[in-house]
This record gives sequence, structure tokens and C-alpha cells, in this order.
Amino acid sequence: MKIIVCIKQVPDTKGGVKFNPDGTLDRAAMLAIMNPDDKAGLEAALRLKDEYGAEVTVLTMGLPKAADALREALAMGADKAILVTDRVLGGADTWATSTTIAGAIRNLEYDLIITGRQAIDGDTAQVGPQIAEHLGIPVISYAQDIKIEGDKVVVQRQYDDRYHVLEAQMPCLITALSELNEPRYMTPGGIFDACQAEIITWGRKDLIDVDDSNLGLAGSPTKIAKASDKVRKGAGEKVVPESPEDAVSYIVGKLDEKHVI
Repeated sequence: MKIIVCIKQVPDTKGGVKFNPDGTLDRAAMLAIMNPDDKAGLEAALRLKDEYGAEVTVLTMGLPKAADALREALAMGADKAILVTDRVLGGADTWATSTTIAGAIRNLEYDLIITGRQAIDGDTAQVGPQIAEHLGIPVISYAQDIKIEGDKVVVQRQYDDRYHVLEAQMPCLITALSELNEPRYMTPGGIFDACQAEIITWGRKDLIDVDDSNLGLAGSPTKIAKASDKVRKGAGEKVVPESPEDAVSYIVGKLDEKHVI
């Protein structure tokens, strides 16, 4: 079985957020980590590898420094790593990003594609399903459990306070929740091997069945009108009740006033 895991290097917001003049994130100037949902998806793929002997390929689109996230994935146990990077791909929205990634995946054989549900820098949850649409394969989103039965995948899909059990013929795409599992740590041997491993690098010329008009900032139908690093909030209302009973009465009154209760 061949599994492709799409990962993304995202800004570590603990270190602050920086923007370019056009409103896009200045990723080159920020500390970065592997997106949490994507790491859960990678762990799911590695567990399938442990059980079925699958080959796991990790793929990311980003700046050259996104190779760091790929090496982390290799150190965790992935077999191959592909970086899609090119100046013309910069500033892409979800449509342009999914178009690019699908164009890269068309070079590869796969039974299963796993992506994170969403990235913490955009929170759109759009790229995974869009990739499936570009490739013409089924998608199951919000996976909280994954099993393989023959040539089918059986997924528990999170839904409010319950879950759906869905079955799909492979090849298909699954988007994973960070709650899916607890990702493993890199091993010392894995880190050493990852440092020595080759990162396959592809650019615009390596994308299959992709039109230039759908790439990068110019090919993105959505634009950022305004961006800021923090949303400032007022100090709020400060109340000093005379007793616990007064505090409870005040809180209940506010909840009633806001039609919460």
C-alpha cells in the first residue's frame, strides 16, 4: 500500500506573527512547526505502515525552509519526502494551493492520501477536500479512527456529539483531526537518517495538468483585505460582589440578558 501524507509548515504563533505588505504571512521571518492536524495524519499513516507494511511519502508546498518539516517527518518514520517550491507559487490561497498539490500528486502512485483537517494559520479546512476534487477521488473528512479492510478504508468521522462510520474504495483522501492519535517522537536514529536523506524538490515544471492562471497569488480568487497580528479587547466590566450569592445572581442575570439562558 502506498500512502501520501500532505503536511504543512505553519507559523509558531507563540513567537509572534509578521505580515508582508500585501497582507500575506511573512513566513520567512517567523518560527515554524509542523501543523498539528497534519502530524496526526502522519502518525495515522505510520501506524498503517507498521500494520500493513505501507510506503509513506510526505509532501509539502512551501518555502525551502519547509524541508525542516519534511525531515521531522522522515525522522518519525516516513520513507520519502517531496518539497514543492517555486517563486511563482507564493501567496496561494486554498484553491491555488490545492491545485498545486494535486498537480504534484499526479506524478505519484497512491492508494491513500491523508491530510490534516485544517492548518492553524488559515483554519479553512478546504485544501484536503479540494485536492480530492481535483484528483476525482472520494474524500472522508474529520477522521477520528482509520482502518483498512481489503481495498477499502473504514473511517469514523466526527460529527457533533457522535460519529459516522463511512467506507470508501481506495484510492481516496482522508482529512485527520489532531485528536486522532498521539504522534510519536522522533528517534535518535531517525534524526540521523533524516539529516542524511535526500529531499526531492519539485517546481512549477513538475506539476501535471495545471494551468498557470490557477497558481500563486495571481491565481488565487480570494484576497486578504486586511490582516493584523492581534485583536485588541477592552478591559471589560469589573464587578466586586459582596457575597457569593450576589456573584451568582449577577452572572445569571448577565446570561439571561444575553439570551444565553
